Amino acid sequence: MSSEEVQLRSTVAGFTAEGKLHTLSVWFILALRLMMGLAFLQSGLDKVLSGSFSAAGYLQNAPPANNSPVADLFVAMGETQWFVEFVNVAVPWGELFIGLGLLVGALTRLAAFWGAFMMLMFYLGNWEIEHGYINGDFAYMLVFLSVAAFGAGRILGLDAYIEQYEIGGQPLVERYPWTRYFLG
Repeated sequence: MSSEEVQLRSTVAGFTAEGKLHTLSVWFILALRLMMGLAFLQSGLDKVLSGSFSAAGYLQNAPPANNSPVADLFVAMGETQWFVEFVNVAVPWGELFIGLGLLVGALTRLAAFWGAFMMLMFYLGNWEIEHGYINGDFAYMLVFLSVAAFGAGRILGLDAYIEQYEIGGQPLVERYPWTRYFLG
């Protein structure tokens, strides 16, 4: 293996995948994190600044119009006042904070998880499958999962510093290993 490659190996449910990453891959992982961060920051900022975001119409109308297999669930969510009020805050501010977290590389895995969850909900709600099951929402969901899997917050991000912050003479992630699920 040359100094320009990194060996990867993972076994899940008895299946092993192996591969080599070129060191230039780090720049593409960073680009994915920054791209999704900017996209979500802009989308959230637009919604927050407009002050008029409402999910009720989307929840009640878009999924049935798109023949989503979970249209009834979305309609029920759209008819539940407390849920609509929650979504009206969670979507714009969630997008803004997910975007900000990805841009600065802080709490990256947590941000990527919620970004992937939002994209899954958009995928199910938009359900545009005329050209196949893979669309932009699905692809963005996979980008978020890739950002999390690669620990993209450690690449020119604050997570690299947060993980090494010493508490009681130990780096944070050694003292509290569960923080690896949020950082990286």
